[in-house]
Amino acid sequence: MPTPQSPKISFLNRVMDRTVVPGMLSFARPGYALRRLCWKPLEERLDGRRVVITGPTSGLGLATTHALADLGASLVLVGRDRGKLEKLAEEVAGEGASEAPTIEVAELSLMSEVRDLADRLLADPGPIHTLINNAGALFNERDVTSEGNERSLALNLLSPFLLTRLLLPRLVESATETDPGRIINVSSGGMYTTGISLSDLQNERGEYNGPGAYARAKRGQLILTERWARELADSHVVVHAMHPGWADTPGVRTSLPTFFKVTKSILRSPEEGADTIVWLAAAAEAAQSTGGFWLDRAPHLTEVLPKTHVSQTRREQLWEALEELTGLVGTSRD
Repeated sequence: MPTPQSPKISFLNRVMDRTVVPGMLSFARPGYALRRLCWKPLEERLDGRRVVITGPTSGLGLATTHALADLGASLVLVGRDRGKLEKLAEEVAGEGASEAPTIEVAELSLMSEVRDLADRLLADPGPIHTLINNAGALFNERDVTSEGNERSLALNLLSPFLLTRLLLPRLVESATETDPGRIINVSSGGMYTTGISLSDLQNERGEYNGPGAYARAKRGQLILTERWARELADSHVVVHAMHPGWADTPGVRTSLPTFFKVTKSILRSPEEGADTIVWLAAAAEAAQSTGGFWLDRAPHLTEVLPKTHVSQTRREQLWEALEELTGLVGTSRD
């Protein structure tokens, strides 16, 4: 298998992304309905593949979990509510999954719990073929975790950074040329609106803006995706980010009530929003490239508005800041 390269963005998608408003309208249900007309059926199975997914009990994560189970994946479900995880595992097993999912309870906004989670996962000598960093939330009030990190930063950026770094050796070890490993970061179209504020990563200055803090964290996730894709290019592990478009999820209903009220008639279902996560986890085509930002099974631009560009210097500074905040040092394979 040739070394994966960055996915090629079509001319039409480049035009749509740069037109901003029409591009954003394609995030709604009609955009999904139009694009799916050109798709081939997903024929691949995931039998024997171990997939770790965070945030599986509602919204996109729930839809992804059911879809991956239907494809035969061996699932590790990571969430903070044991009762919900146990109920979901029973549901999936009862629906005909090839094997019952295992569950791992962790509060992912706490780095100590992320480390404990990684220790438990790595204590199992079995492979990890795919990691889906899906857990996330938008907080409208600023809150600080017991470890001193602003909660949106902690959950949406520090957590996937640390978990991915800790699991990378196992992902690389489990991957082969004919069966590549996959890391999938679930981002947001809100990322398009912002760059990174290195001087205020903890969102302390001025009046707290929940959507802004969330969008900056998701921009950070994309920066990590692109860096890991470069560093892992020769390891048979591909790394992608995606965004689901505008989907009707519990998070949207509670965190963005005005947006939900205005757009509810055109929002995608959770299954439609999760489709690209499932495709990136299963499709052979998705393993032929790396470092992409995907919507509806197609790669898209990552910068379309002025002042959202993040220079290479600032990217390195972000990496160093995240290492400091999570207690990591060295390269991505330490």
